Order: sequence, then structure tokens, then C-alpha cells
Amino acid sequence: MKSLHLTAATTGRTPIAIWLFVCCAMVFCTLVVGGVTRLTDSGLSIVEWQPLLGAIPPLTHEDWLLMFEKYKQIPQFHQVNYDMTLEGFQFIFWWEWVHRQIGRLIGLVFFIPLVWFWVRGKIPRGYKWKLVGFLILGGLQGAMGWYMVKSGLVNDVRVSHYRLTAHLGLAFLVFGLMLWTALGLLRERRPRPSAPVGVRRLALFVLGVVSLMVLSGGLVAGLRAGLAYNTFPLMNGYVVPPDVLAMQPWWLNCLNNITTVQFDHRMIAWSLMALVPILWWKVLHRAPQAGGAANAMLVMLGVQVSLGIATLLNQVPVALGSLHQAGAMILFAKLIYLNHKLRTV
Repeated sequence: MKSLHLTAATTGRTPIAIWLFVCCAMVFCTLVVGGVTRLTDSGLSIVEWQPLLGAIPPLTHEDWLLMFEKYKQIPQFHQVNYDMTLEGFQFIFWWEWVHRQIGRLIGLVFFIPLVWFWVRGKIPRGYKWKLVGFLILGGLQGAMGWYMVKSGLVNDVRVSHYRLTAHLGLAFLVFGLMLWTALGLLRERRPRPSAPVGVRRLALFVLGVVSLMVLSGGLVAGLRAGLAYNTFPLMNGYVVPPDVLAMQPWWLNCLNNITTVQFDHRMIAWSLMALVPILWWKVLHRAPQAGGAANAMLVMLGVQVSLGIATLLNQVPVALGSLHQAGAMILFAKLIYLNHKLRTV
């Protein structure tokens, strides 16, 4: 009877878990579209933030001309796209518009079911305020997106790489927390032996390194550091380029020096190429029940590193750059799943 009760309780949590998985998939979609938006320089095409009216695109030729005139007032048009036609503007407009619509849709897809589950008393004990926290984080993500766009409307032709990294990091944070919570909702609540402490700690550490890689990638993207040193494994013949510490004080190089930012990103990738196989080997030998998750993680690391190298050697084409960003979130998801599995094997 106790086993049947536990199974029933888990089944009752399944709709909420599925809902959170859907939200995770939508966050992944907006990440991919956001990558294309960044790589096509589309992010500054809409110079206003109108949460409601902004969902309606230009409907007439006059509306398009008005929107284009607003874009012509910002530095990016004067310094970079001064010869852009209306058709060219429409191309970048639609990418940014779709990116914003997915964000709005995520808000609706999260908020409406949340209210329904709450009113119907379907939310399990201990989960209500977690879900409210996700709603708040989603709102902060939207606000950060606009705060990022604002940085490119006055003095700069592109958005702040600090704000872009924060925007990217928030997306991964929301995605990761929702995924972990959804996995927990599907887990039957009965005692099970977890993996050895050392394996769990290593898996958590590798997840932290992947998170650091994501933030480093945000700086690379924001500074367009991928357009420099398009050789591998050396950086134009150097293991450590001579201008890696060109700025003073030294720590500014890690945030603002294109050479150092790309060098750091490479070093994190090299460290993962060492750490992930070690973690994989330890899981197979000390927690074999999670071996499938470890195998998926190892394969995805190989795919992601290959995408990164191809993106670099080809000077960041839109397709490869977008796939590389998507691959980062998939690898992140694999590590979250493995960490969760190691605690419930």
C-alpha cells in the first residue's frame, strides 16, 4: 500500500513536471533565436520596450518607415549600417521581434498554468514558492534583456558585453533550476542509495566549470573575440599570446581584453576535456546505474568542442555560432541530469 501511495503521489506531480519541461524547451528555443539575433546584429533593431503594444509588428508601409526612422537615430545605424535599405532593416527586425515574442510566450505559458495549478491545489508541498521564484527570475530576465538593449542605443554600436553575459547567465540559471525541479517532481520519494560522495562532488564541480564556460562564452560573444585568433590549437602560433596581459590592472584583461577572453575560454574548454572523461570513468566504475547519463555527457562534450573549433576556424558563421551556443545549453542540461541521477541512483 505504501508503494502504491508513493507511485500515486509521483503521478500527481507529473503534469507539473511536464509543464516545466515545456518551459525549459521554450527557454532553449529563445536561446537559439537569441544567438541568431546577436550574430546578425539584429538586437538593436527595435529601440523601444512596449510589453503589450510591442507584440504587434508594423502592419503598413508607413509603419515600417516609422520604425526604420527610429532605428536611424541610434549609433549602430550611423556608424555600421548607414547604407541599410528598408528590406535589410526588415530582416534584422524580424529576428529581434521573434526573440521578444518567444520571451512573451514563455511568460504566458508559465504564468497561466501556475495560476491554474495553484487554484486547483495541485502544487505539492514545498514547491509553491519555488515556482513563484521562477516567475520572478523570468521577469528579471526580460528586464535584463531590455537593460542590455539600452546599452547599445546611446553611445555604442553594440550592447554591453557585461549585460549580454548577465542576460545569457540568467537564461541558463532559469533553465537549470526548472530542469532540476522537474526531475525532482518525477522522482519517487523513497530512500535510495546515492553515488559515493567523491563522485557527486566531482560532478557538481564539473557543472560549475561548464557554468563558468557559459559566462566566458558570453564575454567572447559580446566582445566578438571569436573573430580574432582563428587558428587551433595554437593562437596564431602562440600557446599564450604576448598581449594576454596588455591591460592594467591585470584583472581587466579577463573581462575586456579580446585576446585574454578567448584564451580563458579555450583554457576552460581544455579543462573540461580532461575533467569530463575522468568523471565519466568514475561514474561507470562507482555509480554504474548513472552510466547512461555519463555516456550522454561525454558524447555531448565531444560535439560541443567540435562545434567550438569549427566556429572559430570559420570566423563565427551564423549557423555554427548558433549551434555552438545551443550545444552549451544541451551540455549544461546533460550535467544537471547526471548530477540529479547521482543523487537518486
